[in-house]
Amino acid sequence: MSDHTGERISEAELAVMEILWAESPLTAMDVAERIDPARGWSDRTVKTMLGRLLAKGVLAYEEDGRRYLYRPLVARAAHVAGSTRRLVDRLFGGRAAPLVAHLAENHALSDADIAELEALVKELRK
Repeated sequence: MSDHTGERISEAELAVMEILWAESPLTAMDVAERIDPARGWSDRTVKTMLGRLLAKGVLAYEEDGRRYLYRPLVARAAHVAGSTRRLVDRLFGGRAAPLVAHLAENHALSDADIAELEALVKELRK
């Protein structure tokens, strides 16, 4: 997988990427069949999203007869890492602690989340 972690993927494009991260390669029709029907997307919309993702360099395709098979060039974990880094940089000055504090102050952390964070901090201190 390549390192296009700097490429921003829109929410709509992310719906396509999630499908291809789960299973690939797929044709445009395969992707269209797997898109949540609540989105109300036509086959043309799916092809537009695939074209945008190709232009961003996060997807590749190979020809299979008269059809194209699409596959991600960016691993999901790499995308998550890049997106998280941009969020923390942009909103919290590059520091994770203010992000966690914000989540805690807004009651967005469950007891299980807090236990996981405590275990992570303990592990990091080793």
